[in-house]
Amino acid sequence: MAKVDTERELQLVTFRLGKEEYGVNIEQVREIIRIVEIIHVPKAPAFVEGLINLRGTVVSVIDLRKRFDIIPSGEKEAERIIVVEVQNRTIGVIVDSVLEVLRLSSSNIDDVPPTVSGVDTKFLFGVGKIGERLMMLLDLDKVLSTEELKGLENLKQQSNKTAKV
Repeated sequence: MAKVDTERELQLVTFRLGKEEYGVNIEQVREIIRIVEIIHVPKAPAFVEGLINLRGTVVSVIDLRKRFDIIPSGEKEAERIIVVEVQNRTIGVIVDSVLEVLRLSSSNIDDVPPTVSGVDTKFLFGVGKIGERLMMLLDLDKVLSTEELKGLENLKQQSNKTAKV
């Protein structure tokens, strides 16, 4: 009798925030772009960088480093915006650099140890192992609360109203 392969494979976009490596499910990633002009919005939360025009669509942009209280790498040239779908909304997330797209089998994903400090573990769904490398696997649907996502939508709507005046 043939052995049934129950191992799943996850395809990830990996990136760097500060000195650490992170991965997100590629199914949520729409595209990766260079940093473009960001329109800052008054009274927005500190981690919200502002809004960009992505081929005629207004997209809210957050800085994951600020969200997670991580010191940027300082390599401005490598910074990117990863445009993602989160809870049926399109947002951009600024990262220090995008590394690669890779496949990771479920046998190489461990639960987040309860002793992990730094990034709030509610944002993580696991720790990926690739040889000697470890990466934090982000659950993008939990990075922003429903209220925060609604707030981003309100920022976009306010900017659209201002632009039409």
